[in-house]
Amino acid sequence: MAIPSFVDQVTLEVAGGNGGHGCASVHREKFKPLGGPDGGNGGHGGSVILRVDSGLTTLVDYHRSNKRRATNGQPGKGDHQNGANGDDIVLKVPEGTVVSDAETGEVLADLTGPGTEFVVAAGGRGGLGNAALATSARKAPGFALLGEEGEARTVTLELKVVADVGLVGFPSAGKSSLIAAISRARPKIADYPFTTLVPNLGVVVAGDTTFTVADVPGLIEGASLGKGLGLDFLRHIERCAALVHVIDTATFEPGRDPLSDLDVIEAELAAHGGLEDRPRLVALNKVDVPDGHDLVDLVLEDVKARGMRTFVISTKTGEGLRALTYAMADLVEQRRANAPEPEAPRIVIRPKPVDGGDSFTIRQMGDGEGGFIWRVRGDKPERWVRQTDFTNAEAVGYLADRLNRIGIEDELLRLGAHAGDAVAIGGEDAVVFDFAPQIEGGAEILGRRGEDVRLEHERPAAVRRREKDADYHARKAAGDGDGDDA
Repeated sequence: MAIPSFVDQVTLEVAGGNGGHGCASVHREKFKPLGGPDGGNGGHGGSVILRVDSGLTTLVDYHRSNKRRATNGQPGKGDHQNGANGDDIVLKVPEGTVVSDAETGEVLADLTGPGTEFVVAAGGRGGLGNAALATSARKAPGFALLGEEGEARTVTLELKVVADVGLVGFPSAGKSSLIAAISRARPKIADYPFTTLVPNLGVVVAGDTTFTVADVPGLIEGASLGKGLGLDFLRHIERCAALVHVIDTATFEPGRDPLSDLDVIEAELAAHGGLEDRPRLVALNKVDVPDGHDLVDLVLEDVKARGMRTFVISTKTGEGLRALTYAMADLVEQRRANAPEPEAPRIVIRPKPVDGGDSFTIRQMGDGEGGFIWRVRGDKPERWVRQTDFTNAEAVGYLADRLNRIGIEDELLRLGAHAGDAVAIGGEDAVVFDFAPQIEGGAEILGRRGEDVRLEHERPAAVRRREKDADYHARKAAGDGDGDDA
């Protein structure tokens, strides 16, 4: 099966790379077996980035190859070695690409302007190593944070051609020929229906005004309902500042004439919607054909009665083309004059609401086996849970400290939570705890706060003896007896 040369809508599965895990390591060397924590941080995962390339006119590169994933960050190592960051993937797309969520249909970005970028799937952050977690109260952390998973989503890329003027009309009305006659574009031209399967773009210069013109192929009666090719290409005129009806005055198809063609296309544009404010021009084409010239004399006044400026043209001889192009330029200039001041290449994004700092919500979900179930939601709590290694009791204790610090335990008590109630942090993949207020997780293995007693037996005997002697002399100087251990 041949791959099409033009694709204007694709579904793309993208995923950022996972962040590397932090390292829990203790520095050791000769005469210095316990030099403190030296575990490095994990590297950040790579991101998937969409970038506008003005040289592209199609999304065909993603028609078959529609799954893209960035590389993972590397884990940290001992001796303060941070893991390498994952590589970003840059996907080039044409100007006018609209990015939306494939499941909800929510528009995420509208990419216009060469070089405009949008991070469609962010890489996960790397976890901190125990060197970065060390504080004055926790001098020797025996744990590190896990790297976060990269963002994964399915998006729809939809191309809407960016042009100033859109040419609309029945197949073989002469739209491609008109573009070829007024610009340097050289589209494929032939005299049979649906010759044009790709929107053609041409750059036109009229006096001091330069503008782009695009033809919209495949418009027939019923196009807005999916008949023919019209439904696939109607989107390409949504960005146009003005529309030009190209009417075939020399068609041999029965039941067609300039007035009925104009009414049919206008009905399809109205059914598609959103184009009511676009100014229109009418170009009665093919007057070089004798029958076409005679028909124009009959219908010209009726066409003008529709309220649109009308031009009699021939793309073959050039008749009327100069006046038509200058009329197009006038409409484009009016639109540009009334438009807001252009900004830097923009990206339209509709982000999710961002909670402020340490904010979170707690909701009572109902009775569980051991009591009520409380669900905690918030960016920070959920991220901290993902970073926690639940096989390490000290890491669990650190998580409890972080949650308490932003007031989750106090809020649960205020809402009426009791010891033994189930507390779920997160959404569908929530981690569930038994609520145990004022108990430090992992305290049963820690000994004094901030120390890992597992390191105690590794300290040299000479060091332990010197510390014992120092403690003996301190107690003797304070008058606590002879310093002997009772």
